[in-house]
Amino acid sequence: MDILKTLYDEFTGFFGISAIIDMVKSGDYSSLRTLDGIENVIGPIIPLLLVIEFIRAAIDKKSHVGGYKIPFLIYVFNRFGSRFISIAAIAFCIGLFEKHAIIKTTFTWYWLIYGYIVWELGHFFYHYFAHKVRLFWCLHSTHHAPQAMNLSVSFAHFILEAPYADVIRTTTCILLGVNPPLLFFIMFIDGTWGAFIHVGENILRNARLGILNKIILTPSAHRVHHARNPAYMDTNFCNLLNVWDRIFGTFAYEREDIPVEYGITRKMNPNNFWDVYFGEIIALSRDVIKAPGIKNKFLYIVMPPGWSHTGEHKTANVIRRSFLQNEVKHNNEIELKEKIPAELLN
Repeated sequence: MDILKTLYDEFTGFFGISAIIDMVKSGDYSSLRTLDGIENVIGPIIPLLLVIEFIRAAIDKKSHVGGYKIPFLIYVFNRFGSRFISIAAIAFCIGLFEKHAIIKTTFTWYWLIYGYIVWELGHFFYHYFAHKVRLFWCLHSTHHAPQAMNLSVSFAHFILEAPYADVIRTTTCILLGVNPPLLFFIMFIDGTWGAFIHVGENILRNARLGILNKIILTPSAHRVHHARNPAYMDTNFCNLLNVWDRIFGTFAYEREDIPVEYGITRKMNPNNFWDVYFGEIIALSRDVIKAPGIKNKFLYIVMPPGWSHTGEHKTANVIRRSFLQNEVKHNNEIELKEKIPAELLN
């Protein structure tokens, strides 16, 4: 019976429906007039959408349910450890830095706007360094390893990534005056949207969402972020508001002429749990061991993925810059040919 109760708790916990079940059993629906009640109703939407997405993938011959296997295994692997570590990290940062906040805010709509912009700044910092520091990329690459986009990818994270991310985001918000209740509400919005932007193409093929594509980071923009195409590498680090990506020059639209290719550039087996989860750590360890001298060993840890002590760098910046330069050169050549009279080309 204990096993059945554990399975029941895991089921209701995954779908976030325990509060709804308790409400229905009690017959008291007054909580729906509160913020917590609204959050309890919205919470199950993403898990239910994931189930619908999985069923459609199983029915649709063009889709592959195999893309859900590794993220599901990662979810099970992380289930017990990551949640408690992350909560502890958030509580620690609030207790340590709240007294040093430069301003004080309250839970109002205008401070919500301010708080969300600050949250996105913290999210940008965490996400940017997760791509630009090899050690942090080892934590983040698990999320980028899947070679198909679907809602299960939102569960594919290395166990230490959430604490690392929450330390940076929470510290940024608390020091800039976002009070804890407001911060937790922002986290709820961010978590819900952050899961939704991984929605699969079998549910939402054109994920630009019309005019919203120019205002916020849509699922289309996040698909670009997960791309390994040179044109898209290391772009769209924000989660909902694209303000910081535009300010720091890392924003990119999904292009009609370049279909997104998901995954990472390292040769790997996307169907092997251990390669997806620990592959980058092993690759970094090998580079550090082989590197000559203490300085180079240290640089492999803190420099971007693709950095080499030989100078033959294959970082995202180098690859993307080379692609864009070649594209400009190619377009200029075409434009020049169009201007030259046809008889001169014969």
